[in-house]
Amino acid sequence: MATVRGLIVVVLLGWTGSVAQPDESVWDALREPGSIVVLRHSYAPGTFDPPTARLDDCSTQRNLDEAGRAQATRVGEAFRRNRIAVGDVLSSPRCRCLDTARLAFGKAQAWGVLQGALNDTELRRRQVAEMRSAMAAHRGGPPLVLVTHGSVVTDLTGLAIRMGEFVVLRRAADGTHGVAGRLYIE
Repeated sequence: MATVRGLIVVVLLGWTGSVAQPDESVWDALREPGSIVVLRHSYAPGTFDPPTARLDDCSTQRNLDEAGRAQATRVGEAFRRNRIAVGDVLSSPRCRCLDTARLAFGKAQAWGVLQGALNDTELRRRQVAEMRSAMAAHRGGPPLVLVTHGSVVTDLTGLAIRMGEFVVLRRAADGTHGVAGRLYIE
């Protein structure tokens, strides 16, 4: 039993070490052509939108509070302080994601697949395939930014991250993307 526990600890430590990089490594990875940022929206109180939420009416959705808006602004400031200019910024059409993108990067283009599909496994599979296709097409230039929800981040990266945290994906020689690091800006 102790051997199994020890093995689990080793596996978990090895897994964590492969994605938890020092800040500088994250910024260095973002300077590489073809990198991708997968950003979970900044802090929005609560867990899910109510069933009556509509995309065309932010008042029906969960939204960033003052702390979330300030956090999104700090994310953008960190990118500018580290001299990382971003390319396209694609966002879930949910207001908390669009607001995060605009506050951090000054721009956002709504992309429905970044909204996710918690209760529809087949739709979720198709959305992830479409996201991976777009990621594969991003071969160079400044980082592509995807602003989305926790479930989508997990679907794309296998990681569970906090609101306001982002994962940096680095393009591999075979055209796929692997996790280069992650960073949480409070």
